[in-house]
Amino acid sequence: MRTKHSALTGVLCCVVLVGVESALAQSQRTMRPVIRGTEYAATSMKAPATAAAMRILDAGGNAFDAVVAGQAVLALVDPGGNGIGSDAVILIHDAKTGEVLSINAEGTAPQLATIEWYEEHNHGEIPVSDGLLSASIPAVVDAWYVLLDRWGTMTFAEVLQPAIEVAEEGFPLSERLASSIARSEKIRKYPTTMNVYWPDGRAPEAGEVFKNLDAANTLKKLVEAEAQNAGAGRHAALKAARDRFYKGDIARTMAAFFEEHGGLYRYEDFANYSVKVETPVSIDYRGYTVYKNPSANQGPTELFTLKMLEGYDLQALGHNSVEYIHTSAEALKLAMADREKYLGDMDFITIPYEGLLSEEYARERRTLIDPDRASFELRPGTPERFMGSSGLLDRPVHVNLEGEADHEGDTSYIAVVDKDRNMVSFEPSLHSGFGTGVVVGDLGFIFNCRGDYYSLVPGEANALEPGKRPRSTLQSTLVMKDGEPFMVLGSPGGDDQIQRTMQTLLNMLEFDMNVQQAIEAPRWSTRSFPASPFPHTMYPGDLSVEATVSEDVQNGLVAKGHDLTVRAAWSLGAIGAILVNGATGVLDAGVDPRTEGYALAR
Repeated sequence: MRTKHSALTGVLCCVVLVGVESALAQSQRTMRPVIRGTEYAATSMKAPATAAAMRILDAGGNAFDAVVAGQAVLALVDPGGNGIGSDAVILIHDAKTGEVLSINAEGTAPQLATIEWYEEHNHGEIPVSDGLLSASIPAVVDAWYVLLDRWGTMTFAEVLQPAIEVAEEGFPLSERLASSIARSEKIRKYPTTMNVYWPDGRAPEAGEVFKNLDAANTLKKLVEAEAQNAGAGRHAALKAARDRFYKGDIARTMAAFFEEHGGLYRYEDFANYSVKVETPVSIDYRGYTVYKNPSANQGPTELFTLKMLEGYDLQALGHNSVEYIHTSAEALKLAMADREKYLGDMDFITIPYEGLLSEEYARERRTLIDPDRASFELRPGTPERFMGSSGLLDRPVHVNLEGEADHEGDTSYIAVVDKDRNMVSFEPSLHSGFGTGVVVGDLGFIFNCRGDYYSLVPGEANALEPGKRPRSTLQSTLVMKDGEPFMVLGSPGGDDQIQRTMQTLLNMLEFDMNVQQAIEAPRWSTRSFPASPFPHTMYPGDLSVEATVSEDVQNGLVAKGHDLTVRAAWSLGAIGAILVNGATGVLDAGVDPRTEGYALAR
């Protein structure tokens, strides 16, 4: 009997253990797997772009070479979200020096663009995401040049070859992209755009091979200029390619098109343009250094929010509990109020980062969060008081409750980490679906429409001035741990980009999720602050959650006064990320099932 009992006990133990293992596997299951490798990894919003980056890495290029190749392809296969005409923000970790740097690739306003011009000629309004008056300078080509010249190893000819092949040979359209092309009203308004996107007088269908020969010719012009100057050395050859775009025949074509069709850009605007390499801003969050681009973008708002949230025991609140979502959203609203008052182009305004990122200011702002009630007001603070400053910044902020400004947007994302642990987080964008909607002449690309972000209220942080960069919604994230690379991540899509990257980061740092679990977790979003696009509408008390947030939590948020909208499951945005595991050297790459993105690693 003893033998039989022991045998039976063993069987029962096995059954129990198998059941435990099955439950554990179920709890860890994700819609997409974590993609792991030991050498290098790439993630982006489209599979061909990720493949292009990996192709360059396989050929011996580094992360900077690979990200240029990947984004050039992304520009073609994700043309609603980004393109050759994109602006961008980029964060890089240089493994040789250990530096983290920001590349500000926001376009500048035309010299002819003033608040007075819009009042006299356009009824005091900036066209929203449509037409040449909403345009901003394409900046990614200059960003390509800076990445290759300062940190890369390859030529334009090498890194642009995958994009030229995609443009000439074509790629099969997905259902999502085919639908976007067919539904876009902007495309049908402009003959030059119809020539590219409706080449046979009809919208191409899913599964059809789509080509952009004009874009291929534009990219070939860069390669041609590089080849013609190869004898002068790599730097001179790269610069010649870049200058052909901003100072040569491509620039003259862009300028002539704008002048002929009522736009404000002129040749001098392109010739005088350059991206800026800047020192990023950062905070320490529980031992992790989180970096953001400092100027002309909303990225630092995430740092303001994290400083407030660091004062709470988020683990005790519980992931996506009523208290956790409420506290996070309320902190975000306060941070966004400071975005409105303080963030913009640092060449034109002062941003009091010493105060904004201080412990004392975060402590003061935290006291404004009512644990029981949602706020409905825009409440910027006065961080200058925590800088030993003798005075406060006299800067107006206004709230507009009229109109239907969109807090969402169309952007893309690509990140690369190489074998040396160089890291690049690259967020390119046309801002809104297909940007201005206008393909410029026979160049094959559309300008981004970031020009509709400016305020037309004099004195505001983001007020329009000639040569000024708009405060964009773009933002990249780069995280270090004990001075070593830890993570890069980014999110397409308007004002809630930082809400997504922050939630993903906290999912990992606070709730021990792996990179893919963190990306796939249910999300929330608020619009209770002024929208970035004109006319900058605020929706007081607004809060959205995905339907996968429990009904009890939804009811609890309503009870706290939030104006709650339940969105469809898997509907709030997209994320791509790469984690560097310092203990094992393994790279964990993830991408959002909410998008058509893809991650790869070796």
